[in-house]
Amino acid sequence: MDIQFETPVSSDALNDSFDIVARQDKAEAQIATLRSDVDEVKARIDKIGRAAVRPAIGNGTTEEASAEMKGFVDGYLRRGRETEVKSISGANPSDGGYAVPREIDALIANELKEISPIRQIAQVVQVGSAGYRKLVTTGGVASGWVGETAPRAETGTPDFTEIAPPTGELYANPAASQSMLDDARFDLEAWLASEVAMEFARAEGSAFVNGTGADQPLGFLASPTSLAGDAVRTFGSLQYIGSGDADGFDANPESRLIDLVHTMKAGHRQGASWVMNSATLSTVRKLKTTDGAFLWQPGLVEGQPDRLLGYPVIEAEDMPDVGAGAFPIAFGNFKAGYIIAERSATQILRDPFTNKPFVHFYATKRVGGQVLDSSAIKLLKIEA
Repeated sequence: MDIQFETPVSSDALNDSFDIVARQDKAEAQIATLRSDVDEVKARIDKIGRAAVRPAIGNGTTEEASAEMKGFVDGYLRRGRETEVKSISGANPSDGGYAVPREIDALIANELKEISPIRQIAQVVQVGSAGYRKLVTTGGVASGWVGETAPRAETGTPDFTEIAPPTGELYANPAASQSMLDDARFDLEAWLASEVAMEFARAEGSAFVNGTGADQPLGFLASPTSLAGDAVRTFGSLQYIGSGDADGFDANPESRLIDLVHTMKAGHRQGASWVMNSATLSTVRKLKTTDGAFLWQPGLVEGQPDRLLGYPVIEAEDMPDVGAGAFPIAFGNFKAGYIIAERSATQILRDPFTNKPFVHFYATKRVGGQVLDSSAIKLLKIEA
């Protein structure tokens, strides 16, 4: 019987084996630590991302914002408890009401943008005070050509004009019955934002077009007008062309509209649109070229605006109808041509006493506006 003996393992081999196992354990521990760090970083990034997209009131956390929102809606708007709005900034009834939380203010702003035609296309700036001023240049810096080593003559200084849009206090006064407010299923925030936005849109839509500038915006149709071109016209006055007929359009309306488009500089025509009311639009849709083709081009895709001579048409019911001496059609780049300055905070005062059993919510907001660049808006006047 043969007896075989296993070769004994040396101590060096055992030490190497233990060393490999130890290093493997150490590597796995480091990997686990790295994974933990990565998970922590991802969690922080997700938290930051969620915080960035959700609305907040003041500088508080989401929980604080939700509690404040609930306190404002359920406490003040529904039941009139003024202690619920102690943390709202600008909470002072003597100033016309309590500043609404940002969630409601954002709802009002979104509704306004959807239903106010001029606001959709004009330049809108948010201001923190009642007044807003902007310097615009009416003449560029003088320039010229010189040789590489020739002396440079001193250039002229540009001419500046200050734009200070007239402002006024815009108000709305929607009412709800107390039974509606007591109903827990009644979406008070959405109802209030919709009602306030509708009233604001009606009032500001008229002011942006025909406003006198006295305690309200100065409408672009209330600005001075002139037949002179951009090079010689007084800054702030709008250029217009005649329709060719004292009571409407002449026999060749296409040429008049094309002339109106090309009175504007090419840079402003990028982003320009037509503005008219629905009655004028009804007339324009029937206009034809000399070869019988309609000037009107309906939108080919749902949600896209209809077009006239390749430019979108905006319906603003506050524009005048076609009539002698009227300006029924405007063509312009309103983003460059008209500025709206507004205080973003909406104030709301709850009034349960004036019209019992209804509760009124008196909402106010300061809004201003005027023509910014008079070369960016052109008008069509009904005249021979």
